[in-house]
Amino acid sequence: MFDAVIIGLGSMVGAGVFVALAPAAGAAGSGPLLLAGLGLAAVVAYCNAMASARLAARYPESGGTYVYGRERLGPFWGCLAGWGFVVGKTASCAAMALTVGAYVWPGQAHAIAVAAVVALTAVNCAGVQKSAWLTRAIVAVVLAVLAAVVVSSLVSSSADLTRLEAGGTGSGAGGVLQAAGLLFFAFAGYARIATLGEEVRDPARTIPRAIPLALGIALVVYACIAVAVLSVLGTDELGRATAPLADAVRAAGAEWLTPVVRAGAAVAALGSLLALILGVSRTTLAMARDGHLPRTLAVVHPRFQVPHHAELAVGAVVAVVAATADVRGAIGFSSFGVLVYYAIANASAWTLGSGWRVLAGCGLAGCLALAFALPLSSVVSGAAVLAVGAATYAVRARMRARAGR
Repeated sequence: MFDAVIIGLGSMVGAGVFVALAPAAGAAGSGPLLLAGLGLAAVVAYCNAMASARLAARYPESGGTYVYGRERLGPFWGCLAGWGFVVGKTASCAAMALTVGAYVWPGQAHAIAVAAVVALTAVNCAGVQKSAWLTRAIVAVVLAVLAAVVVSSLVSSSADLTRLEAGGTGSGAGGVLQAAGLLFFAFAGYARIATLGEEVRDPARTIPRAIPLALGIALVVYACIAVAVLSVLGTDELGRATAPLADAVRAAGAEWLTPVVRAGAAVAALGSLLALILGVSRTTLAMARDGHLPRTLAVVHPRFQVPHHAELAVGAVVAVVAATADVRGAIGFSSFGVLVYYAIANASAWTLGSGWRVLAGCGLAGCLALAFALPLSSVVSGAAVLAVGAATYAVRARMRARAGR
C-alpha cells in the first residue's frame, strides 16, 4: 500500500503545480472558487483513475485507453483515445519545457524550452530513461521546495489571508469549471497506480485504496500551496504571474529562496519532460504498428532498442510548439486532449456492468464538462486536432475496405 501511494504521488506531484495555479486563478477570479476548482479536479481525477484501474484489471496490456476503447467501444474510439493522448501529452511536453524556460531564464523562455526538448530527446534516443532512484530524488526535491514555499509565505509579514478573497466575487460556476479543467493538468499521472495490477500484493484490495489516498495527499499539498501563494500575491496578481511560486517567495521577502524555487521547478519540469517524451513516443509506436500512424514511426533502433523515429518526430513537434506557444495555451490544449482521453476511458468502464456505472457516469460527465469549460481557444484547437485524427481514421478505414473488396 505504502509503495503504491508513493508511486502515485511521484507521478502527480511534479512541475504542473509550479505553473497551473496562475491560469486557474485567472479563470476562477477569487480564492474560494480557485480552491473549489482544485477540489473538483481531484474528484474527476478519482473517477478517471478508478475507471482505469477496473479496465487495467480486465486488459493487462500496454496502451491504456487506446486498448480499452478498442476492446469495449470499437476500433474508432480506441484510435480517438490514442490520438487524444498523443496530442494532449505532446502539449504537456511543451508546457513542461516552457516551465523550465519561465523559471530558469524568463527573458529567453522559448529558447531555453527548445534547448531542453532537444537535449532530452537526444537522451531518450540514446536509451537513457529516468530510473526509480532518480524519480524518488526528484519527488523529494519537489516536496522540499514546495514546503519551503508554503512556510516562507505563511510566516512572512506580507501574508494576509484576506487576499484569498481578492478579485471580486469570482467568475461563478463557469469559472470553477474552467479552473478545474486547467488544474486537472497538475493531477496528471494519477492513473499510474491503476497500471500496477501485476506489481502489487492483493491488487483488488490495494489499488482501490491507494488511489484515493494518493489523490487525497496530493489535494492537501496543492491546497496548502494555493492558500500560501494566494496569501502573499492575491488572486489578481497570481493570475498574471508567469512563475507564480518564485513570485510568491519574492513577495514574502524571502529573496534568498527564489533561486532554490527556480532550480526546483526546473528539476521537476525536466524530470516530467523526460518521462512524457518517453511515454508519448511509446504510444506513437503502438499506433504506428496498428497502422493508425505512418509505419515508419514504428522503427526500432537496432543498437539502442528505442523507437528513434517516433522519438525524433515527437521531439520535433514539441520543439515547434515550445518555440511558438505560451505555457497557458499549452496547458489548456493538453487538458482538453487528456480529458477527452479519459472520457473514453469512463465510457469504456460503463460497459463493464451496473456496479461501475455511477462512478463511470460521473467521470464521463465530469471530463466533458471540464473539457468544454476550458478557454475557447483550447476547445477550438483541441476539437480541430481531434477532428483531423477522426478524419484520418475514416479515410484509412475506407481505403482498407476498398482493398478488401
